Amino acid sequence: MHTAVVFAYHNVGVRCLATLLARGVHVALVVTHRDNPSETIWFDSVAELASRHGIAVITPDDPNTPEVIAAVSAAQPDFLFSFYYRHMLKAPLLAIAPRGAYNMHGSLLPQYRGRVPVNWAVLRGETETGATLHVMNEKPDNGAIVDQQAVPILPDDTAHEVFGKVTVAAEQVLWRCLPALLSGTHPLTVQDLSLGGYFGGRKPEDGRLDWSWPARRIHDFVRALSKPYPGAFADIGSKRLVVWRTWRLPDTAPIAASHLAVQDGMLVLHCADGSRLRVLEAELDGAMLDAETFARHFGATHLALS
Repeated sequence: MHTAVVFAYHNVGVRCLATLLARGVHVALVVTHRDNPSETIWFDSVAELASRHGIAVITPDDPNTPEVIAAVSAAQPDFLFSFYYRHMLKAPLLAIAPRGAYNMHGSLLPQYRGRVPVNWAVLRGETETGATLHVMNEKPDNGAIVDQQAVPILPDDTAHEVFGKVTVAAEQVLWRCLPALLSGTHPLTVQDLSLGGYFGGRKPEDGRLDWSWPARRIHDFVRALSKPYPGAFADIGSKRLVVWRTWRLPDTAPIAASHLAVQDGMLVLHCADGSRLRVLEAELDGAMLDAETFARHFGATHLALS
């Protein structure tokens, strides 16, 4: 039987840990995160799954301390796995497992290396992403690829919906490649890093809308940040507008400036490129905003945006 130590968090962590166990891997230790009380926890718990299986769990703030290194070494793992764990593992940890250390990343590497790859892929209007299992080293997401699985990004998918597909893809990748990986017969493919780029983390304040953008960019921006993420926002006077969901409408003639308008009972965003978006879900200062409440708030059916 092969032994592993697993660093994991989030839904990908849960499903990949379950896959290891289903394939008969002995997981001697799980390293995960304590949930942050200031974060919206919409995903499943790695710690709960590990506890149900009687697996020891630790939640260090820093996985690279001597104490954690000692605990991982004491488990005598053949393999280390990282499944959506949020900290980089440094060389002393990576060197512990004689059969190697592997990470599951939420993109089709070498594309979208780095942080929040699903959100970045949706924001940039990609039509495909996926999950990749790769060798871990001290540089983020640049080790050789073991296996990967693509999933489509449909034109109106939110990042949350795409993340669900990526979670399934991660489970499929691990299930498919694990027997050969355990036997040492799985081939590795060196990444050509020139075919992709590195993307950093995103903060809530990065969600500010720019009304000069074309409709397609606004639509992609909104769906990349929609619930359970903080949302795409703009300030209208002293009020905070958060747009959660849009729908593309047939184009009209170009206009001089962006504006919100009530048309045929719908709240419609007219964009600077002449395209239109129906605002399916939005909030103004935390209260629902639709065509009816828009007119009541602003005393008009038309509002210029800048």
